[in-house]
Amino acid sequence: MSYLPPDQQTIDALLDTVRFNEDGLITALAQAAEAPHDVLMLAWMNREALAETLATGQVCYYSRSRDRLWRKGESSGQRQTLVSARLDCDRDAVLLLVNQTGVACHTGRRSCFYHEVVPEGLRDTTAPEVTPEQLYGSAH
Repeated sequence: MSYLPPDQQTIDALLDTVRFNEDGLITALAQAAEAPHDVLMLAWMNREALAETLATGQVCYYSRSRDRLWRKGESSGQRQTLVSARLDCDRDAVLLLVNQTGVACHTGRRSCFYHEVVPEGLRDTTAPEVTPEQLYGSAH
């Protein structure tokens, strides 16, 4: 399935209905569009990041730590291509169904959700598929 972007007027009208928080952000949950539909990561989007994602089909987030737009895969090559975007009932969170190139997590795992709560505390459910150095070089 291929994403077909709305025109700019439709995107602008839709963005006017989104309930961004007091910092101008919305929670964005990325999930694999293909089975087994893993939840890949949670991040943030501001209006500009959501607009860019909807217009281009390439997922763009807002990095709170860097205070700038973060185009997923810009330094690692591990891109997310949008298949579908869904707002929740309150329009204050967005679910992004994506085709993930490579891994989603900066730790080299497919998903950021690998810490499982067990009676003894936390256990890792998956090992890294690639090292952070392979993703970002030795400077990371």
